[in-house]
Amino acid sequence: MADVEIVGSGPNGLAAGVVMARAGLTVRVHEASGTIGGGSRTLELVEDGHFHDVCSAVHPMALASPFFRAFGLSRRIGFAVPEVSFAHPLDSGRAGVAFRSLDRTVEGLGSDGQAYRRLMEPLMQREEEILAFVLNHVLRLPGKPEAALRFGLAVLDQGSPFWNRRFRTEEARALLTGIMAHPVGPLPSLTGAGAGLTLGLLAHTVGWPIPVGGSQSIVDAMAADIRAHGGEMVVDSRIDSLAELGSAKVVLLDVAPKALVRLARGRLPVAYERAINRFRYGNAACKVDYILSGPVPWANAEAARAGTLHLGGTRAEIAAGEAAVAAGKHPDSPYVLVSQPSLFDPTRAPEGRHTLWTYCHVPGGSTRDMAEAVTRQIERFAPGFRDVVVSSYTTTAAGLETYNANYVGGDFGSGAVTLRQMLARPVPSLYPWATPLKGVYLCSQSAPPGPGVHGMAGFHAARLALRREFGLKVPALGPA
Repeated sequence: MADVEIVGSGPNGLAAGVVMARAGLTVRVHEASGTIGGGSRTLELVEDGHFHDVCSAVHPMALASPFFRAFGLSRRIGFAVPEVSFAHPLDSGRAGVAFRSLDRTVEGLGSDGQAYRRLMEPLMQREEEILAFVLNHVLRLPGKPEAALRFGLAVLDQGSPFWNRRFRTEEARALLTGIMAHPVGPLPSLTGAGAGLTLGLLAHTVGWPIPVGGSQSIVDAMAADIRAHGGEMVVDSRIDSLAELGSAKVVLLDVAPKALVRLARGRLPVAYERAINRFRYGNAACKVDYILSGPVPWANAEAARAGTLHLGGTRAEIAAGEAAVAAGKHPDSPYVLVSQPSLFDPTRAPEGRHTLWTYCHVPGGSTRDMAEAVTRQIERFAPGFRDVVVSSYTTTAAGLETYNANYVGGDFGSGAVTLRQMLARPVPSLYPWATPLKGVYLCSQSAPPGPGVHGMAGFHAARLALRREFGLKVPALGPA
């Protein structure tokens, strides 16, 4: 039997596996599907030779998270880092544009440029300290209180009803709103501002990189490291009970809390199970993947150079769309997140073709195909887009849960990103990765620090298990 059994081969499960295997323990990773990866798979969804990231596509945290930096991910796989991190098109060919260069971004924002600099530059100067804070657990005291305070003040600035106070132009307001809408939820909000400002500062430091070959290359690199240190990957291995994992000293679960209850089969203490069942899942996404005969014909020239785009119009329009989703409605003009990987990574499509990755926000559990609404929103800012569409493939919110059981109702964050659930994710505890069951730990994005491809939930859970169960410290993780 293995010392450590891991259920789920998403980025967090594999991060936990890397730590445990590097510590000299025997590790076995179980994956219910036929391929590893969870939310980081890359597949030929429509036609041979056209590769689509099934969930995550653009990865600022792949170059910035403490786990991936220690793992040396950027030395193991290739990344394309666009000069334009993200853009937010508006009507009449206008756009807010976030360049890698803060100076160029400031210049492009005109009269709001210096206000944007005053918001972002202090965060960029404290990047590592802020990441150490936001990628840990908010109940822990920050190692650098001044950096946490600076970040908190910026979050209050953009997460309160007074969020328009700083800026005067639609371009600057929209630019920030697009990143703050990444977590599904009403705007303005403190959690949206926290996530958006973290992504915003990374846009001007490490950039928003696109992995060459697709998101699959990230999980493949971690799986290769586990195997190189004696670990085993078992696909088509659905675990229905913790009892199936035998006498392993540690079990790490890259699953949603709902699945933890199912796997425990009545073994959880009543109070803990009751708390777990109070954990709430958020609203969802409908994903639309396209094959194109040419690049998207964006009306704004700088938007055509962006790896990522946020669509939906002005700050007020996006806030209205997110409010509609929160009310259980499908907005006519949805917030749409767009990535253009084949512009920067030619391995994604044959010559003369492109793949386009998009999703929009919808109510949890939705079965509605939003392809027409997404196409219409892209056409709004890229006239002639319909003419370059060869085919499309829709995954509804309900379909996302079918694809990955951790995405309950299509919630790709595996739990609503609210202030309460950032304090209690999935329960209030200084060590929320530990369950009441001896040797059983939760290492999914339903535990701190929450959603994202950063590996940190797996790292935190594995570090805690190493100390508690084996009396070991985290080993060196970098490539030889």
